[in-house]
Amino acid sequence: MSQEDRHAGKMLARLQRHGGLALWLALLAPLCGGGLLAWQAWTLAEVLGRAIEERAAPGLLLPSITLIFCLLLVRAGLGAIGEMAGIAGAEAIKRQLRQALFSQLLARSPRDADAAPSGVAAAAIVDQVEALDGYFARYLPAMVQAGLLPLIFGAMILPLDWVAGVLFLITAPLIPLFMALVGWGAQIATDRQAQALSRLSGRFSDRLRGILTLKLFGREAAETEDIVAASEALRQRTLKVLRIAFLSSAVLEFFAALGVAGIALYVGLTFIDYLHLRSTPLTLEAGMFLLLMAPEVYNPLRLLASHYHDRAVAKAGLAEIERQLGALPRAAFVLEDVAPRPGPAIAVSLTNVTLRTPDRMRAVLKGASLAVAPGEHVAILGPSGSGKTTLLETLAGLREMDGGITLDGVRLNQWSDGDLRARVFVLTQKPRLIHASLRDNVALARPDATIGEIDGAVERAALDGLVHALPQGLETLIGEDGVGLSGGQAQRLALARLFLRDPGLILLDEPTAHLDAALETDIIDRLLDYAEGRTLIVATHSARIAMRMDRAYRIAAGALFDVPARRPSRSVA
Repeated sequence: MSQEDRHAGKMLARLQRHGGLALWLALLAPLCGGGLLAWQAWTLAEVLGRAIEERAAPGLLLPSITLIFCLLLVRAGLGAIGEMAGIAGAEAIKRQLRQALFSQLLARSPRDADAAPSGVAAAAIVDQVEALDGYFARYLPAMVQAGLLPLIFGAMILPLDWVAGVLFLITAPLIPLFMALVGWGAQIATDRQAQALSRLSGRFSDRLRGILTLKLFGREAAETEDIVAASEALRQRTLKVLRIAFLSSAVLEFFAALGVAGIALYVGLTFIDYLHLRSTPLTLEAGMFLLLMAPEVYNPLRLLASHYHDRAVAKAGLAEIERQLGALPRAAFVLEDVAPRPGPAIAVSLTNVTLRTPDRMRAVLKGASLAVAPGEHVAILGPSGSGKTTLLETLAGLREMDGGITLDGVRLNQWSDGDLRARVFVLTQKPRLIHASLRDNVALARPDATIGEIDGAVERAALDGLVHALPQGLETLIGEDGVGLSGGQAQRLALARLFLRDPGLILLDEPTAHLDAALETDIIDRLLDYAEGRTLIVATHSARIAMRMDRAYRIAAGALFDVPARRPSRSVA
């Protein structure tokens, strides 16, 4: 067994505890059903023996026949209970794992260099977690049955007939042996199929998000053909996995049938006095019991063989989840909405800070130092790609850096995530807008905000004219990423979230992008009015904004340079 297999086994065992009482019921119900099966087979053999050998009257056999039907009904009920409990236990495990993985994604920085693309992450959380269903709902109960029931049945049969017991001991182990041999090939094929599914899901999601660009460049037909080709390759991989699974089932069915045939041959030859391996004659009752139990001895092993593929699928799914999202979390991260926390303006200090690209191959800012007093307003200028956005995201704790950054004298890495989100507001260059109403998009900043507070935030963002022109006002639905709004309207909608917070540090990345000169001036006035008494750092290309700040800096050639102030200094105390 490889190290990956052992690790996957440990992970599955760890997840098993989340199945709760339902999973235990799914494991125990078949065992109880197996005990009742032996009782039923013995009672049926006894009825046949008495009816044929002793010619007992039907009235004398009626209690035993009634018992057989009762046992049959109870076994059917236990089977249904076990199946439903297995499904419920598997659903509980999948639900817990999905919550843990999703909360882990939300707890991590969205700017992590090793973060999986959204399509791949979605495939891991949805499709690969779903691959665990068969393992917990079917394979695990089948494994318990295969491990215990043949031994229990063998212990019953061996004292009754040692030859039948030896036949079971010889033929039964062949099924798990061939399962292991076939399973190695199936596991490799299943791993490749899981990886192909993740790649296809990620590719489809990326193409779907960029469908407008594909249309503009006339690439929709070519990309559709590529998706179809990738889907066909995945289909062929899936069929290859199924081919191995069906072949393994056929081989295992052969050995099970061979074992049953051996028992039937032995009983038949013994009855016609062709074999004399027993010290006492084989009674009809004993012979019928052996014939009835022979298929049942192999049935748990055949059931395990039919669900053995579920084990390979689950291991491949876990491996793909860890490959894309990292180690499985032991529990879901506790996530709570971070309410605004009023407080004084925050001082910012950078000491010999070096910032690198996500792959850490190139430094965009080297050895930068900067001190921003509480309540001071600072502009960061520089060409596209110079590192302005990276600097703001680093100040917000979203990126790694070398050097020292302190907020109010406390090192950035010592701020808890909750404190940082409560006291710092970040507006990125491409703010996220969801498919919801305008009101819901603004209320993301503070879900408990009143209608009046949301209306005030919208008015401060100079969106009241747009809202009044819409028939449904703030209840108007917009598409994902602001579909239905212009670039400037989407930017101001995201900016309105600022006015629902009460940050001590405001970080804005191109807040007036896509705005004309008159509207830009209006927005700057509103921003500066709101930022009075708060620390404000703005990354921008706009000279108008830079002239309105207390100080301005420019990033060029990986260094941070002071730009002479163009506005009278003001008190920031």
